[in-house]
Amino acid sequence: MTFAVSAFYKFVALPGFAELRLPLLRLCKEHNIRGTILLAAEGINGTIAGDPGDVAGVVKILRGYPEFSGIDCKESDAREMPFKRMKVRLKKEIVTLGIAGIDPTRAVGRYVAPEDWNALISDPDIVVIDARNAFEVAAGTFPGAVNPGTQCFGDFPEYARSKLAGQRDRKIALFCTGGIRCEKATSFMLQEGFTQVFHLKGGILKYIEVVPPEESLWVGECFVFDERRGLGHGLSEISNVTDICRSHQAAARQNLAES
Repeated sequence: MTFAVSAFYKFVALPGFAELRLPLLRLCKEHNIRGTILLAAEGINGTIAGDPGDVAGVVKILRGYPEFSGIDCKESDAREMPFKRMKVRLKKEIVTLGIAGIDPTRAVGRYVAPEDWNALISDPDIVVIDARNAFEVAAGTFPGAVNPGTQCFGDFPEYARSKLAGQRDRKIALFCTGGIRCEKATSFMLQEGFTQVFHLKGGILKYIEVVPPEESLWVGECFVFDERRGLGHGLSEISNVTDICRSHQAAARQNLAES
């Protein structure tokens, strides 16, 4: 059996987000869905998996909520169920940056479609930054991209302030797994006075889904935070992710469980 996996997020004002927890948990369990959904006052972030029909049914119902209409979902497959249970959790942020007042619905960097990404990052005058953590970068990245060496996303503001302070007027292009971290990172950078900030729309997942391998500049695999080991072009599952990524993957799941 092949399982369908759907990753999604949306920044949207959810003042009553706590009231959505039980209905969404009940919905997923009724459809035999497993995964994790995070809810916060700033929006929703989740990855779910199950029978393709059940996943499609849950996504359709989710999009029926006025707050989540038009939510973008990235679809992939898994040979085995990539989650052990279903969790819907209430958080302060749907992706933790730790800086108050950052709101991607008000200000965000300029989106770059996957089809236009190669041309942008081939510009010798642009600074390309991998906004993911160091262990994710170890599995795969775009050649020439700067690795900030962060251990968690909350380290990014200090990196930007200390290492990029003199480059506020340069073109800077960011990318991450599915786009959510770049939404917050570029919003933060605009608040800090950076003037030309771009980011890959849909993240690496959308890029390796739609850009043909023969045209792709991506090298390696895209690390994902579930039981799968990594994804390659066409969002195909790859089984040779590095040992260091496996250990960090286990630690990341444990930290999420304890937070």
